[in-house]
Amino acid sequence: MNSTTPRQGPLTGVTLIEMGQLIAGPFCGQLMADYGADVIKIEDPGKGDPLRDWGLDKFSKDDPDAQPLWWPIVARNKRCITTNLRNARGQQLVRDLVANADALLENFRPGTLERWGMSPEELWKINPKLVIIRVSGYGQTGPYSSRPGYASVGEAMGGIRHLMGDPDSPPSRAGISLGDSLAAMFACLGGLSAIIGARSTGRGQVVDASIYESVLGIMESLVPDFVVAGHTRERSGSKLTGIAPSNVYPTKDGRMVIIAANQDSLWRRLATAMGQPELADDPRYVDHAARGVNQDELDIRIGRWSSTMTADDLLAVLRENDVVCGDIFRAVDMLADPHFAARESIINVPYERGEFPMQNVTPRFGGSPTSVRWTGPSHGQHTDEVLTEKLGLSAEALAELRAVGVI
Repeated sequence: MNSTTPRQGPLTGVTLIEMGQLIAGPFCGQLMADYGADVIKIEDPGKGDPLRDWGLDKFSKDDPDAQPLWWPIVARNKRCITTNLRNARGQQLVRDLVANADALLENFRPGTLERWGMSPEELWKINPKLVIIRVSGYGQTGPYSSRPGYASVGEAMGGIRHLMGDPDSPPSRAGISLGDSLAAMFACLGGLSAIIGARSTGRGQVVDASIYESVLGIMESLVPDFVVAGHTRERSGSKLTGIAPSNVYPTKDGRMVIIAANQDSLWRRLATAMGQPELADDPRYVDHAARGVNQDELDIRIGRWSSTMTADDLLAVLRENDVVCGDIFRAVDMLADPHFAARESIINVPYERGEFPMQNVTPRFGGSPTSVRWTGPSHGQHTDEVLTEKLGLSAEALAELRAVGVI
């Protein structure tokens, strides 16, 4: 597929200018492109988004020109152009592009747009309806706003790092850039809300998404737990303190199975599956509060039972009794799973070196189907196409801009 493939999805007709790099901004752009928006990603003419070079694995380890495997996903469905944002003529190209855009997305350090003469106030003179989505480590205001911010620090400041890992070990990380992805998702949600607002009010606004507040936003009752109840949440490993039984349990063949039966009705089913229905009425386990108090003892009891069976047999018994349970999936398990296959959760997208496997668009839209139309484009692949289509530039004008390093 290529950029001429018709767009589909609920955001068809929306135009987003994406300025920024790495993860938090570009993942927000990926989501909007997945949902049908025309996302025009702007990169420096000399060197593109660093994500073009990120990733340990190559499509072909024997190919010196092989690309990392992250870029085709995070830049999918976007059109990529090059523009020198540090050049006055390059900045003017951006101003011209936003004149008819719905939103502009950037994740530079706060103040960068202003230094380039593209503050929100200046851009609104060109397009009053423009929504300006700004993603940063600490937000656009406050004493930390000028600091550089990465996901790791935002995760720590937002509270999630303190809770991740085993109690006797240093705080862990999720193995992905969780803070960046959360910031991107909140930025996307805020950006779409602001676009809807602009269509009814005629005025755009700034959407200020920070990494640390995006992490804070999913921290449940962390703050009132401390302020109201005087309780500081701590790392609890594979369990959630006070929620029982809900943990990872061993099996006879060395695998681990998730069992989540913390509601009273589910616990009664699990006790039946264990062949010990009387446990459901045992005062130590009879209700949510009691099971929370006796969580460790209960986990040991369930673990002894689960260890008598292979994982497949254990899962079969649990499912026969309608107990919530599941395997811990790796990529190899996802590719072999019939539910993944039936829902096309993982798809193969045409790629320059063959088909490229990646996660499908989520969520699904029943009335306006979405799709992955193409993988991440090459550096500047759509520069001429976009500037001709959007700004009406001639071949001669494009050649002159290219000759002086503007594109």
